[in-house]
Amino acid sequence: MAEVKTRKVIHMVRRGGISKTKAWAIRLIAAALSLIVCAFVIVGITGQNPVAVYAGIISGAVGSGRRAWVTIREMVTLLVIAVGLTPAFKMKFWNLGGEGQILIGGAATAAVMIYLGPVLQDWLLFIIILIVSALSGMLWGLLPAFFKAHFNTNESLFTLMMNYVAMQIVTFCIVLWENPKGSNHVGVINQRTKAGWFPSFTGQDYMIDVILVTAITVLVFAYLRYTKQGYELQVVGESVNTARYAGIDVKRVIVRTMMISSAICGIAGAIIVGGASHTISTATAGGRGFTAIIVAWMSQFNPFAMVLVSSFLTFMQEGSIQIASQYGLNENASDIITGILLFFMIGCEFFIRYRLEITTAVVSKAKEEK
Repeated sequence: MAEVKTRKVIHMVRRGGISKTKAWAIRLIAAALSLIVCAFVIVGITGQNPVAVYAGIISGAVGSGRRAWVTIREMVTLLVIAVGLTPAFKMKFWNLGGEGQILIGGAATAAVMIYLGPVLQDWLLFIIILIVSALSGMLWGLLPAFFKAHFNTNESLFTLMMNYVAMQIVTFCIVLWENPKGSNHVGVINQRTKAGWFPSFTGQDYMIDVILVTAITVLVFAYLRYTKQGYELQVVGESVNTARYAGIDVKRVIVRTMMISSAICGIAGAIIVGGASHTISTATAGGRGFTAIIVAWMSQFNPFAMVLVSSFLTFMQEGSIQIASQYGLNENASDIITGILLFFMIGCEFFIRYRLEITTAVVSKAKEEK
């Protein structure tokens, strides 16, 4: 009879459930670890005291009233895109076309500013911009939704490829609107009259952005939590067959939900062009459409949780830009720090869903020798 021996074995075991408190504790630990790793990277790159560098990050993000409002502006922009993607994601329609929907909404906003800015009053222009940008984004999202609903196409590839189509449309618009001619860029639209620029409120240029995004966030949360349509899209996301058995028109839900999702992303384009940059380019979206996917996923598609996640990411990103300038680093230095943060924040979700379990395995001596 072979001699029996034991050894310790580490297994990955899916958690049966985890409290929200413990889940957020894991996320906070991941955030702390990411800051520690960033400190080592900072020392390696700059040779400076990481405490001083982190003080520079804080100063860069909120060190003055102007910097604080720029950080808030970037945060609400990222937030509204993440909120816009949420209805589609809750339905398990993987909308990777946020970038394109933002660009189309931004291009529509620029068109309204250029062609209607000289002839309409500001309040009417503001309303038209919101409507046109939402409709533009909605129509851009309608195409992949229709093909998904009727032909079961792969929505991830479809929406992703439409990003490139949107970029070419914006490139065409830049050639059409370039100012001055031959410059290959549009420049600041209506710089003298500020026609189509989002109005300031309480003396702050970006307060309208905050109010608009807050309203959209609350409405989306209420829509998903308390309405029949919100319930239907979640049922479709859980099981298409169950939804059909329950009498839900799956095709209609897919098209309707995607139109809502892409309309909000179109409004995000209006916020960027009309409420911040006041110009249009192929870099208008700036990768926010993809970062917002991470924000939405990490927040478990909870619009209010997205406020915290988007705030943290934006705070670190804006602060990293400051230290890159302060210590004479190239623009990729801030991207490295942001990448480290995202690595830890995404990785922590593994430990929320799974746990490492050490068990004792029994093996025979004869088997080991073999």
